[in-house]
Amino acid sequence: MRPSTPRARIPAAGLPLLMALAALTACGSGDSGGGDGDEDPPREVTIVTHQSFVVSESVLEEFTERTGYRVNVLRSGDAGVVVNQAVLTRGDPEGDVLFGVDNTLLSRALEAGIFEPHEATGLGSIPDTVELDAGQHRVTPVDTGDICVNYDRAWFAERDLDPPRTFEDLAEPAYRDLLVVQNAATSSPGLGFLLATVAAFGEDGWQDYWRDLADNGVEVVDGWEQAYNERFSGAGQGGDRPLVVSYATSPPAGVVFGGDERPEEAPTGVATATCFRQIEFAGLLRGAANPEGGRALLDFMTGRAFQEDMPLQMFVNPVLEGAALPEEFTRYGEPVEDPLTMDPEDIAAGRDAWIDEWTSLVLR
Repeated sequence: MRPSTPRARIPAAGLPLLMALAALTACGSGDSGGGDGDEDPPREVTIVTHQSFVVSESVLEEFTERTGYRVNVLRSGDAGVVVNQAVLTRGDPEGDVLFGVDNTLLSRALEAGIFEPHEATGLGSIPDTVELDAGQHRVTPVDTGDICVNYDRAWFAERDLDPPRTFEDLAEPAYRDLLVVQNAATSSPGLGFLLATVAAFGEDGWQDYWRDLADNGVEVVDGWEQAYNERFSGAGQGGDRPLVVSYATSPPAGVVFGGDERPEEAPTGVATATCFRQIEFAGLLRGAANPEGGRALLDFMTGRAFQEDMPLQMFVNPVLEGAALPEEFTRYGEPVEDPLTMDPEDIAAGRDAWIDEWTSLVLR
């Protein structure tokens, strides 16, 4: 949610997100650095990222022990906000590494020239399918997640109504006023869901589909946190919409933060036919104050310690081949066998026009 989770961006309830942000604040403070009081404080490397970036303190301490650099976390809003800010500050960035640009926004970042190339040491164990800038290595793949419609199992069971399974179902009268989505102009999951509909219905058909959704009472909010934690009934925070755009890894997150007892199934489900594959990247920012530390951090993020920490921190999938998944993922996660995808070149060519057209159709 992702956070991704997908990342994770991605925790599936209000409580986990609050816990994650509390952990993040601790990670970004001077208290998380390594070294004894008698030693000089470690040098600092700053990572600019979205609000759902969370790493275990022990993992950050391992990085400090290995490299001598303490990680300072500078978080902002959604991934779209982070990328836009990085473009505005290119050449004089707020940090050394940016994490959170995904395949929906990648071309915007690359065209703006905000990254310096770096071939991370772990790339040899990462599949070529996720290395979308393999020729130049301006960004390093870190995780994957699937943006999908999630549903509140209890809400539908109480009403003896089958949850929707397809895009077409969402526009049916039975699901009127039930779906909340994120703004495609301000949110990466919102944009991912828009791209999913373009991939599903084609460049000449997605507009009619969104007209049908608008007529069926779809609600649009700015970002993932508001959609999931405030409006979605499955988050347990008083929301009244049982359908939300989130991630395929949100159900395991709901279990992890739902208490010590493990239920037979997760309290939320995923309409897997609506999923769009998201790949999340990190890159060394051009003009970074500490490029050496930034390169070291990128190398570390492709290693086993960081990769195996991510699933239960940001609820995204590691890209490192052979990285172990926690039992919560294998038991409660819903595998997405055939997610919708789109070539980065096609996203680059159509994204801005699609967002403008979507805005005029849905935010009218």
